[in-house]
Amino acid sequence: MLRSKATPESPPMFASELLDGFSRTPFFVVAILFVPIVLGMVAMGIHVGGVGPLGAVGLFFGGLVTWTLTEYWLHRTLFHWEPEASWGPRFHFLLHGVHHHWPKDRLRLVMPPTVNLPLTVLFGSLFWLVLGPRVWFFHAGFSLGYMTYDLMHYYLHHGHPKAHLLRKLQGHHMSHHFNKAYKDKRFGVSSPIWDWVFHTNSPAQP
Repeated sequence: MLRSKATPESPPMFASELLDGFSRTPFFVVAILFVPIVLGMVAMGIHVGGVGPLGAVGLFFGGLVTWTLTEYWLHRTLFHWEPEASWGPRFHFLLHGVHHHWPKDRLRLVMPPTVNLPLTVLFGSLFWLVLGPRVWFFHAGFSLGYMTYDLMHYYLHHGHPKAHLLRKLQGHHMSHHFNKAYKDKRFGVSSPIWDWVFHTNSPAQP
């Protein structure tokens, strides 16, 4: 249940003030956490060795590209999935519906550490199964992609970009939020590439 003390800036999601506090995250927390994480992963990759400079760059770039695809598919599938069960609407609201309900909420535009840190460990473990010790450069690129996505998401909602590409990207994401024809389209946030690849860039047919 929502608490009654709702505010226009950041309405409550939980009856418990403690739980509600964990749902709110200032955007800069992502950079504070993930800049050292990315640098630490690069340092581990250098320490462990096993790949040359070109291999390290290739793994890093591969991780970055993999993030953009992960971002797209998570948004398209999990975030917009509402299970046909009694708990389905609540599940969807807590996971992503809250963002569509209050898209200007400054404190719920980036993932809280209670979510992004466990997911970083989970993805890193999965990548290790495939890449072994070479995982560090790959996961560094993947984590940088995530950090860029979260900060970009905040900026697209609250920034006033001057650069043409950023204005296009902002329009791409805002149409997903505010244009009914794109309600189930345009899932890319930090990049529109996969919307073009998977044909989810054009508006839905009436």
